[in-house]
Amino acid sequence: MAAITSLSFTGVAQSPERKFSVRSYSASFFDAFKLRSTSSYYSCGFRASSSTRMVVQCISTAADVPTVSQTKSNFLKAYKRPIPSIYNTVLQELIVQQHLMRYKRSYRYDPVFALGFVTVYDQLMDGYPGDEDREAIFKAYIEALNEDPAQYRTDAQKLEEWARTQSPSSLVDFASREGEIEGILKDIAERAGSKENFSYSRFFAVGLFRLLELTNTTDPTVLDKLCAALNVNKKSVDRDLDVYRNLLSKLVQAKELLKEYVEREKKKIEERASSQKANEAITKCLGEYQPAGR
Repeated sequence: MAAITSLSFTGVAQSPERKFSVRSYSASFFDAFKLRSTSSYYSCGFRASSSTRMVVQCISTAADVPTVSQTKSNFLKAYKRPIPSIYNTVLQELIVQQHLMRYKRSYRYDPVFALGFVTVYDQLMDGYPGDEDREAIFKAYIEALNEDPAQYRTDAQKLEEWARTQSPSSLVDFASREGEIEGILKDIAERAGSKENFSYSRFFAVGLFRLLELTNTTDPTVLDKLCAALNVNKKSVDRDLDVYRNLLSKLVQAKELLKEYVEREKKKIEERASSQKANEAITKCLGEYQPAGR
């Protein structure tokens, strides 16, 4: 995939394009993550993966599945502070799409999916004022989907730390080795290969890209091999990574526009304050001035 070397998280921030509006950005983000939804009935059970790691398979009955409006309401109740519209519009649209992923019959949480979501979220919220607010929003978002935000962060961090110690060849060769992350990848490959309890998504594709990025992969054939090892459709991954690349570019442009707007407003406020102080000083001088003869 030629896009591997160009899809850099640092490089994207230098995008020179300026022809983008905040309004069109939110629509593009929504369209990029739009998914087909299906009504499903769910059950619950356990299964053991080929590794020693016990996998919990949580699938709800139809009566337990919340509506999209309930999920959105849970998010808004958990985080009551106002969110700037450039972020809030995208978060609201994104949570709708993730709700549809979350409650599909074939869905089951996996750490690569978590890594992909964490990567997208952190890119989206980069520059948001206040680290505590960013994490509070993240927590409210994941909990609104009845999942564990700490697990998302922990698993994403574990995968990132593991990937930094790998080479492109060892990343692809996970099936021949033992270890916690290797066991996770083997379980994904097993489920994807049997087409049971595995639901491919763009977050999963982004998670794969993040693994490649952390191993400093520049050879496009490595993605082919990794997809084959995981029994994932390479064409789908290529398509979704192209969508992600374009999405990040538009996100950077939107944030630049927002930054310019904030700076302009700040300058106007400072100019008004300066003008007000000057007027007050003049008024004070005129009040103190007593013409001769009076």
